[in-house]
Amino acid sequence: MVNIRTLCIHGNEDKRDLTGSVSVPIYQSATFAHPSVGETTGYDYSRRQNPTREHLEKTVAALESGTDAIAFSSGMAAISGLMEIFTPGDHIIASSDLYGGSIRLFQQVNTKNGLRFNFADTTSLDQIEALICKETKAIFIETPTNPTMRVTDISALSRIARSRNILLIVDNTFLTPYFQQPLLLGADIVMHSGTKYLCGHNDTLAGFLVVSDADLAAKLRHILMSLGSGLSPFDSWLLIRGIKTLSIRMEKQQENAMAIAQWLQGHEKVKKVYYVGLPDHPGFEISKRQSKGFGSMISFSVDSEETAKRILEKVNLILYAESLGGVETLITYPMLQTHADLSQEERDAKEINETMLRLSVGLEYADDLIEDLEQAFE
Repeated sequence: MVNIRTLCIHGNEDKRDLTGSVSVPIYQSATFAHPSVGETTGYDYSRRQNPTREHLEKTVAALESGTDAIAFSSGMAAISGLMEIFTPGDHIIASSDLYGGSIRLFQQVNTKNGLRFNFADTTSLDQIEALICKETKAIFIETPTNPTMRVTDISALSRIARSRNILLIVDNTFLTPYFQQPLLLGADIVMHSGTKYLCGHNDTLAGFLVVSDADLAAKLRHILMSLGSGLSPFDSWLLIRGIKTLSIRMEKQQENAMAIAQWLQGHEKVKKVYYVGLPDHPGFEISKRQSKGFGSMISFSVDSEETAKRILEKVNLILYAESLGGVETLITYPMLQTHADLSQEERDAKEINETMLRLSVGLEYADDLIEDLEQAFE
């Protein structure tokens, strides 16, 4: 079997191009002509499928060891499409500290449309089992979670889900298929915000759903065509280009993150560091079993709100901006950005307060990043 590093670069070798072009062509066409009545080239209308998007989807499916991947116009579009497989009255259990946008969608849109949600600490299998009822159709998790970096045992949870005929959905954005492959651990659906590490350059939006079951894939493709939320040809090409360097980016960003996490642990104004790669992290051993790496996302809490705001205002090399996974190191303030829609009570329960910051570590020289943080603390 071809190594995942090679898959990142070569992906789906069928480029549908006779010129020998090394770069996948961008088929910037909304529609495709029929050879004759009742015949098709395999492409009719780009809302349904486009050759450039198809190349990307086959690449992502191969990386995740799935049979099909469906590319959406954003991560939230992917989750929105996914929710359309459920019907009013269905019950879904979700990680309590998901990305704030996912919680907003579930609570403000999907609940209105008749779905019912319970949010739980999905690191606790007992807590999940206690919430399962006859209407439960899915368990939706992030691992590690955003931004508190909690780790769920995917294999153990998949055994519970399969025994109850419940779908297990895993948001794999933080670790990517390079470090973690949830389908091989028993998950039914893998979701990605392709905007993040898969793209890697903070220059486009994308989302993916990856599955192994052919019937489920067909259902999701019908939803994609009906909603019209497929990824555009040019954005598909940007993702193809970004994935080519996924392996080396993930390795180097992880190396930088470990150095920064260890430095933060020794700083007098840092009260807690949330990084899965630290041996004292509660999910360290589970992560070693189910993943090939720890990623490059770090959250940390400082001694006061004043210190947090001073860091945000004083960083120079590090950018105070939302999003994550790009080559540039970004710092965010979850309570005002990613989780601003949550109530104060909900944020406090998740330790997302005035003193928590989140770092997406990039590809810069690690010592330069540490030096920038050091001067920002002063």
